[in-house]
Amino acid sequence: MTPQGDKPASTPCSAAKLLARGRPVQSAIALAESLTALPLIGSRLGPLVTMAAIGAWGSRMVPRAVGEIRQQREQPATAEEPTVDEPPAPVPLLAEVCSASLKGIIGDLDGVSWPLPQRLAPAFRMVEQRRRYVHKTAVRYGPHDGHLLDVWRLPELPKAPAPVVIFVPGGAWVHGSRTFQGSALMSHLAAAGWVCLAIDYRVSPRNRWPRHVMDVKAAIAWARANVDRYGGDRDFVTIAGCSAGGHLASLAALTPGDSCFEGELETGSNTTVNAAVSIYGRYDWHDRSTPERDGFVDFLENIVVQRSYERHQDIYLDASPIARTTDGAPPFFVVHGSSDFVIPVAQARTFVDQLRATSRETVGYLELPGAQHGFDLIDGSCTGPACTSIGLFLNEIHRRRTLAAVS
Repeated sequence: MTPQGDKPASTPCSAAKLLARGRPVQSAIALAESLTALPLIGSRLGPLVTMAAIGAWGSRMVPRAVGEIRQQREQPATAEEPTVDEPPAPVPLLAEVCSASLKGIIGDLDGVSWPLPQRLAPAFRMVEQRRRYVHKTAVRYGPHDGHLLDVWRLPELPKAPAPVVIFVPGGAWVHGSRTFQGSALMSHLAAAGWVCLAIDYRVSPRNRWPRHVMDVKAAIAWARANVDRYGGDRDFVTIAGCSAGGHLASLAALTPGDSCFEGELETGSNTTVNAAVSIYGRYDWHDRSTPERDGFVDFLENIVVQRSYERHQDIYLDASPIARTTDGAPPFFVVHGSSDFVIPVAQARTFVDQLRATSRETVGYLELPGAQHGFDLIDGSCTGPACTSIGLFLNEIHRRRTLAAVS
């Protein structure tokens, strides 16, 4: 893979040229970017770039997604490919599904108390969860403006160093906020004695690929060197993420030591993780075999990677977690909703199959019946059981590592 250089600065002139070439979306983004360079007010106009990118994403993805939903509704449901109208699973069935995802990983699940459905969407509990568990905000983990993280943990931790999880938020690689996603999972883990690090990272279109994953790698290296300041165990660092964050977490977990993703790190930086969790992530940037996948790659080409797919297919392939699985992969737990129309569940199933075919480590898979994309923000019925399953998996991996260290 060839590393990419810094992106040239956008100007009103370059925006006009793009418009003349019949590329209105890119022209709008370039114009928004050029405005951020204005003296005094430029720094306040950064959201314009994000809005332009999100608009571009919506204009390319939503019509195709709506078309696929209509097509699915016209076809009978099958066991292999549930329709987007599949209802959420009832509580007993959901507990069975969650238990099945951990079969062969955890011996005895009879004593697990699976959470009951919550009437309120999980997003409504964010403020309370942050107030209870955020220990330190805006900790700098690297030299760039976006290199900030929040530390989640109990006010008092045991004397032994606590296990650590780095959480990577989603946002279609054009927006990622450490204060918006992951609250349900991090509050669950923090209550169980974990130290959680919620990170920001550089996003497109102002930063083109692979800046995003380079920042995730920088956060891992920072945790390996510094998390003990906050009670964390530098020798047990895991990673998790949702949506685009699931992609970044998976890719980072599968590529320790990759020089193309770690060019900004000091020599000898440790970017390995002890386990990875991906929640409704995207795993293939290269395949264009369906209209949905073709539209997604088109979005990447114009907004995120900003390099021609035809001339730089190696970039798209090397950015695909499904193409980076090896026998050295860490333990993985993959979570996806069966009714996800943003990232179809087939992506998760294929990724898990590939992991199980290549990795020597544990691979767990939880497919939530009827769950949509972003379920941990909107669905109070399955978020609790999903977080419980993830916690059980991570605690088991930590238990095994602790036993191995003393044997």
